[in-house]
Amino acid sequence: QVQLVESGGGLVQAGGSLRLSCAASGSILGINAMSWYRQAPGQQRELVARIRSGGSTNYADSVKGRFTISRDNAKNTVYLQMNSLKPEDTAVYFCNALFIATPSVDYWGKGTLVTVSS
Repeated sequence: QVQLVESGGGLVQAGGSLRLSCAASGSILGINAMSWYRQAPGQQRELVARIRSGGSTNYADSVKGRFTISRDNAKNTVYLQMNSLKPEDTAVYFCNALFIATPSVDYWGKGTLVTVSS
């Protein structure tokens, strides 16, 4: 089992910045990728950013150039630095840990709310 705890959400004005953190604990050895997803009211959950065990990253087109995913292996923590925030970034942000296997297994945090005011 893997436990994921997100923090860092809050209310920010458009153009501002926030940094989200996701602390992982439990059976974390072998995680293939850590990701941030978000879900806005009435919308489907969408992938925001992913960092793989080898360090490669990918981002949703809507956040490229504004958001940065990173990790601190010593702290078992993944971060999402969000700059130049827009009202459309308002959502609950979820942390995800993925084990690629047959079948693959993933774990989710409970989410942290980010609200961007115009």
